[in-house]
Amino acid sequence: MEININCDLGESSKLHSTKNDPLLLEIVNSANIACGYHAGDKPTMEKTIEISKKNNVSIGAHPSFYDPENFGRKRLNLTSGEIEKLIIDQIIILSNVATNKGMRVTHVKPHGALNNMACEDYELAKIISESIIQVNKELIFLVPTGSQMEKAGKKLGIKTAAEIFADRNYEDSGNLVSRSKENAMITDPEIAKKHVIKMVENQAINCYSGKQIPCDIDSVCVHGDGKSAVDTAKEIKKGLIKSGVTLNPLDKMKKFI
Repeated sequence: MEININCDLGESSKLHSTKNDPLLLEIVNSANIACGYHAGDKPTMEKTIEISKKNNVSIGAHPSFYDPENFGRKRLNLTSGEIEKLIIDQIIILSNVATNKGMRVTHVKPHGALNNMACEDYELAKIISESIIQVNKELIFLVPTGSQMEKAGKKLGIKTAAEIFADRNYEDSGNLVSRSKENAMITDPEIAKKHVIKMVENQAINCYSGKQIPCDIDSVCVHGDGKSAVDTAKEIKKGLIKSGVTLNPLDKMKKFI
């Protein structure tokens, strides 16, 4: 079985530190890099791409609402044209920086509130999918498994990678437990590892209640913030390898070649 480990990186802002990024880039297979709308800037993009290149980590755009004050976590109602523009602009911003560093953008993963809204809203998911196609139909669309984005991406014929979250609990609906709730995060690396291995082996989401929801799993997302972020990523990587899984960057996975 082939699995990818991805992480949101390059998110320099007053609300987020990038101090773990170099260590995480020695562990993960793919990096979702902030494009300056919710976090990040050109020097941070350059640095993140340079370290990714050194570690054979594939890079993707991590587009968001233009909302640095709220780290892209505030829901905004934009027109379809505004959504299309912000997706295209952010992919191009990162692609230009990547080209100058001898790298290419291989995937796209929406961030924060934009991601959460598109998980629930097929029309929004369709607009995002169509925007990606406008830039490059070969880009891989990295989306939460079971989401409306997964449905839209597959219906429109984009290469679609379905992800689970290593350090987040799930509701019975298949959605993530809200960060406003106490049980949203999994902070113990050992528990996170068991959570991931069980989901990957069963190809099913583990809900907090104990319910399991069958799904496709191509990638595991580890978050870069939090005291246990690096230890969690290490444990998950070790656990997946021990269970016989082959780890690859998204663009090197057989199903996307």
